[in-house]
Amino acid sequence: MMRRPALFRFLAIPLVTLGLLGGTGHAENGGRAIAVVVAAGDSWNGIRGGMSKRLLAQIYRKQVVLDDKGIRLHPVNLPASHPLRAIFSQAVFRRSPLDMAGYWNEQYFQGISPPHVVASQEAVMRFVADTPGAIGYVAACRVDKRVRVIYRLEVKKKLADSLCR
Repeated sequence: MMRRPALFRFLAIPLVTLGLLGGTGHAENGGRAIAVVVAAGDSWNGIRGGMSKRLLAQIYRKQVVLDDKGIRLHPVNLPASHPLRAIFSQAVFRRSPLDMAGYWNEQYFQGISPPHVVASQEAVMRFVADTPGAIGYVAACRVDKRVRVIYRLEVKKKLADSLCR
């Protein structure tokens, strides 16, 4: 049995047992969100009718690699140890970043590399703003004019506030 890192045990159990991960779509009822973002000037307006949690998972697993206009998509991740990455992975894949490592080990031997990893939410914003076809995620409170929100993953206010400090 694979031993999970302390960070995952620290975050995942409270997130699941206390119900801190909310539903998908738009934040409502006082919740906050993880914002899925593309460059502000990007004309990206969806794939096959719009973004969904399922499509987001396919993009991040590199099962969908082009948008409707044929532009290559470049998903970007935070480090596996980042709290927002743990929340995003649980919300989108229902798996921890550590659990996803097995998937990527298998894909690597088929010639498919995992999404690019950057060090911080600011680095995600810069990468997305400067890279055509890039898609990333940040706490909604971090969104600025460089990016455009195309989807929101709702999280409870207390959890979201901790991501904005």
